[in-house]
Amino acid sequence: MTEYRRRMLNHDESDAQEKCRERRRRRIEMRRVAALAAAAAIQANRPEAKRLRLGETAAASSSSGDDVAESGEEAPDRVPVYGTMSVSGRSRHMEDAIYVRTGLCRPEISGRRPVHFFSVYDGHGGPHVAELCREKMHVFLEKELRRGGGTRGGSASGEASTSSSYNEGEESDNEVEEEEGWRRALERSFARMDEAAINRCACGSVGLSCGCEPMEVALGGSTAVVAVLTPDHIVVANCGDSRAVLCRGGRAVPLSNDHKPDRPDERARIEAAGGRVIHVNGARVEGILAMSRSIGDQYLKPIVTSEPEVTFTKREPKDECLIIASDGLWDVLSSELACEVASECLREGTSAAGASAMDPNTSAVAPQSEDETTGALYPSRSSLAAALLTRLALGRKSSDNVSVIVVNLKRS
Repeated sequence: MTEYRRRMLNHDESDAQEKCRERRRRRIEMRRVAALAAAAAIQANRPEAKRLRLGETAAASSSSGDDVAESGEEAPDRVPVYGTMSVSGRSRHMEDAIYVRTGLCRPEISGRRPVHFFSVYDGHGGPHVAELCREKMHVFLEKELRRGGGTRGGSASGEASTSSSYNEGEESDNEVEEEEGWRRALERSFARMDEAAINRCACGSVGLSCGCEPMEVALGGSTAVVAVLTPDHIVVANCGDSRAVLCRGGRAVPLSNDHKPDRPDERARIEAAGGRVIHVNGARVEGILAMSRSIGDQYLKPIVTSEPEVTFTKREPKDECLIIASDGLWDVLSSELACEVASECLREGTSAAGASAMDPNTSAVAPQSEDETTGALYPSRSSLAAALLTRLALGRKSSDNVSVIVVNLKRS
């Protein structure tokens, strides 16, 4: 009997070793196929007038970010490099939603250059408000921008100045006007989003015509953090306790402030509106909601407002990456640690890409990135950074959904 058990154990060990070798062979084969596909793509686009670049996204492994157009056409603008990850984590229900739209539009406020949209929504009382935000928020913003929610410098009608040069005072005035234009467009978009949310039931019906209980409409809500990337600025609008952080020169620069009920200015606003901050498992509005601003939550209006706080940040060469995430990440990770992890991950991929760029005979297409711990393959370093941050949050016992977007600003 003992000899039989010994043979069985030896057989199981050999099976485990064989399975390990088989997984290793599959990973090597996947990398080989990816390299062959990249080489074939380069050969197909070898003419001197064209270059192929791999635009990194979480969903796809390639895009044509800086191809030079044929027939004398103007070259298209670069597509941002980003990665995303969204998991339910230890929560039983998934109430987060993320949405990315590169090349949202070319509004007058940005000088007819493309703007790119990134957003994270963290729902509560059900996922329906977060899902509605994912469907509609970018649509509302695009409409506001096309309507001319603001102009880029000069007059409100968008007429260019006839002067051949601007002095410093005029340039400053133009930037202030541009910032105000973005602020108006985003505030109107959030207001329209809030109106849509409080009039839509969890079943998907508009208003109360569906016959559901009125509280089904009133109870749902969501945070919303929206980042718009332009060639010159990063515009962030935040409503709730999700967060956007800029990694600049090794430092974490907050682009939003969490709307917590015990924040002094938020507490003052709540009390001025006739509400109370009650501590029940943390500070909560009327002892219910753990944030002081949100989309939806009709039953707490006007104490809980949907008006976003908007920041307008000029881009600099030392900007490394932008991290946008729900509180499932920020509850267990500081902004500084998140930036350190993401920046280091992106930096490791930069040296290899730079070495390839130095050799004209090598492909400019970056290979897939492999997680050394799990062996998983990701389409980009940005995707790998988002996955590492998510796994770090789960390892630190985050009890909420975790949603992360990492935008590589060095290649955007």
